[in-house]
Amino acid sequence: MKYFLSREAVLKWLEKPSVYHIKKDDIYELDTDSFEFLRKCSSGTGCNSDNSEFIDYCKKEGILTEDRIFLERPPLISSSFPSLRYLELQITDRCNLRCKHCYINTPLNPAGCELSVKQIRNILKEFEEMQGLRVLITGGEPLIHSRFDEINRILPDFFVRKLLLTNGLLLNKQILDSLNVDEIQISIDGLEKAHDALRGKGSFRSAMEAVRRSVGSGFDVSVSTMVHAKNLGDFEELDRIFKDLGVKDWTVDIPCPTGRMTENPEFCLEPEAGGKYLSYGYGEGLHAGEAGFACGLHLMSVMADGRVSKCTFYAEASVGTIENGLRENWQKIKPVRFEELRCDCEFGESCRGGCRYRAELSGDASGKDLYRCAFYDIIKKNNSPS
Repeated sequence: MKYFLSREAVLKWLEKPSVYHIKKDDIYELDTDSFEFLRKCSSGTGCNSDNSEFIDYCKKEGILTEDRIFLERPPLISSSFPSLRYLELQITDRCNLRCKHCYINTPLNPAGCELSVKQIRNILKEFEEMQGLRVLITGGEPLIHSRFDEINRILPDFFVRKLLLTNGLLLNKQILDSLNVDEIQISIDGLEKAHDALRGKGSFRSAMEAVRRSVGSGFDVSVSTMVHAKNLGDFEELDRIFKDLGVKDWTVDIPCPTGRMTENPEFCLEPEAGGKYLSYGYGEGLHAGEAGFACGLHLMSVMADGRVSKCTFYAEASVGTIENGLRENWQKIKPVRFEELRCDCEFGESCRGGCRYRAELSGDASGKDLYRCAFYDIIKKNNSPS
């Protein structure tokens, strides 16, 4: 019996040889023999093995199939540590909302900035060659890009998981029927009154309809929620609603006091008031880290004007532009070791110092994310003997 690497499985040479299942968003580390075997399975001639236990496992996980499949897959190039696994790709900085907590400054160009289709193709090709796993297509509102249809058409050319981050207002059935992404993340910042207070009247109903429509169209759907002063009573109900709707991941965070948030202080929360709400949410989130390192170890961002930084919060501290190429920019971003931070609690490895940008806003680049500290203080008190 001949076996072939499935359409959704792709070999990746990260810190360790691995195979990544794009649709399931699962990565499997391999030993040398398994990696070489699966490499043969990715050829047009397929492969066979006497190791029935390994074959059965790979078939069950959707890595191998008996159907003859040969696709031109990306080259296997050994990556340095840390590997670039997650890319935030801001294709436009224009938006159809003016949310009161947005950290993106008003574009200097009134018409806004957007990456060209050619630039996006080149970025995705290099990201794929660097063994990337997930591209987060964001904005602004990405669906506003003047050539989004063309961008959407080239997405299937790349063996990475594609996530669309959107406010949901433009996500109609026509777009969903042709959308070439694996996951859609929609922002829901409270129940109707609280969400609309932050994002504009009527936006909650549109966003919730986008969630229902996306789930009904067969997409993996995740939700992002920002904790603010007007949604604190909404989280139990949001949890019930999202689980009932079949939302895959729910990410809860607190907006940094920057950008438009500084103009709308009535939405801001002190760490002690907001931190406890970080206990809500479920799932794996958009990007993972590693023990011993601070947040964002495998992440880099490309802005709509071509600047590159370690994440979108650090847009003003870019390390270069896309003209330099992703690899050159990635080499300029130095990983932050947890031991370099002034964090001293017992939850260090699970917290990993929280958001580094939020900590810097408190005045100390190596200091604490006080919102995460407040959250873990509550956990510590709850676990202490009475």
